[in-house]
Amino acid sequence: MVFSQESKSNIMSKSIEELKSLSTQIRRDILRMVHAVNSGHPGGSLGCTEYFVALYGEVMNYKLPFTMEGKNEDLFFLSNGHISPVFYSTLARFDFFPVAELATFRKLNSRLQGHPTTHEGLPGIRVASGSLGQGLSVALGAAQGKKLAGDNSLVYTLQGDGELQEGQNWEAFMYAAAKKVDNIITTIDYNGRQIDGDTVDVLSLGDLRGKLEAFGWLVLEEKNGNDLEAVIGILNRAKAETGNGKPVAILLHTEMGSGVDYMVGSHAWHGKAPNDEQLESAIKQLYLEAPADY
Repeated sequence: MVFSQESKSNIMSKSIEELKSLSTQIRRDILRMVHAVNSGHPGGSLGCTEYFVALYGEVMNYKLPFTMEGKNEDLFFLSNGHISPVFYSTLARFDFFPVAELATFRKLNSRLQGHPTTHEGLPGIRVASGSLGQGLSVALGAAQGKKLAGDNSLVYTLQGDGELQEGQNWEAFMYAAAKKVDNIITTIDYNGRQIDGDTVDVLSLGDLRGKLEAFGWLVLEEKNGNDLEAVIGILNRAKAETGNGKPVAILLHTEMGSGVDYMVGSHAWHGKAPNDEQLESAIKQLYLEAPADY
């Protein structure tokens, strides 16, 4: 299926209320996808829903049909690839590929594997992201490539806070500031949880903002990372700060499992699918927010 630039413009014209309703639909998609195969990572996916809807529905400049080169358009790279359910649902809901394909998640011969891959040519996926800690490095290469090509578009990347415990991130943070890569906006999903527990208990990040600033980054922070309007606002603030000689980071405080009462406040749902009864409970909660599937 081929989509025109006009179809993308129509998507971008959605109202805030329409985007909020879409966020609820994406949450339903996430839960159904992981439940169907009893596998996947719902917690972080639910927590990052507003970020993805804000990025693709309001903030990022992109073109359809998708091209791998991405010339003269903004690019996005997902570093914490295990939250693929929210990424896949967002891409489908914004017309990168048919929504019906979400039903193939994690199945044999599917293009929608547990971690995004590029070899099957799924529109919207520019890099395989399974091993954590590598997304910022890849995004920096793309950002510098755009500068060399005279392309003034931006590069966005999302990282989990737990993956910042890996050293490659800090090499990338140091490099970005040293080379003044100021066309990149990296957002850190600052939910304070990872698969083994709270990040402060597993390996504390300490004063993360202070560390990033010491590395030479401009750092913005949003405490309400599951408020769609707040997320759109912080992303637009970040855009306004690009081109000033410093890379830009956003500390986005989210709740793992946001939208489902029994998932919030615990790392237990980092990588566990709901059973039949739990799915029914979650879907009922989400129907109260937006009563119709589409």
